[in-house]
Amino acid sequence: RQRIVDAAIELHTELGPSKTTFSMVAEKAGVQRHTLYAHFPDERSLLWACSGHMQEQSPPPDATAWRGIKDRRERLTAGLTAIYGWFEANAQLLSSVLRDAEHYALVREVSQLRYGPAIGLWHEVLGAGLKDKQHAMLNVALSFYTWRTLTRDSGLKAKAAVVAMVEAVEGRN
Repeated sequence: RQRIVDAAIELHTELGPSKTTFSMVAEKAGVQRHTLYAHFPDERSLLWACSGHMQEQSPPPDATAWRGIKDRRERLTAGLTAIYGWFEANAQLLSSVLRDAEHYALVREVSQLRYGPAIGLWHEVLGAGLKDKQHAMLNVALSFYTWRTLTRDSGLKAKAAVVAMVEAVEGRN
């Protein structure tokens, strides 16, 4: 079972979930298709197992600890530092999954069920006390694509990307 999940995750990372077939997973795992189907009767069950394994191996940052940081700027800095670190550690897989989630309902559904609560808590905790424009900038700051643009495309170090987004959310230039 775990060999199948590992093979599927590797393929999801390389190709994306929408381009990964059961035949490909079975071949990569070194099992027959009937063995794969015995453990995972459909794509939903395989995606659920893969996302669960990834959530255990590399859980998204838990925003509850940030509630105790009274200073909003410090809270934003702590939160974005943890989130951007998680983005960095999972960049290739997140890129493939988020791309596929835009056009593949099952990937979008499983991603939302697995990661939606954590991301919702990021917004709640980091967005406490923000005005409308600041909330809009927080949405930008919490985007994987923003992190990728700042670090991968623009060459900023993680700390500089965090500082830039904290300043953007706070409304400072």
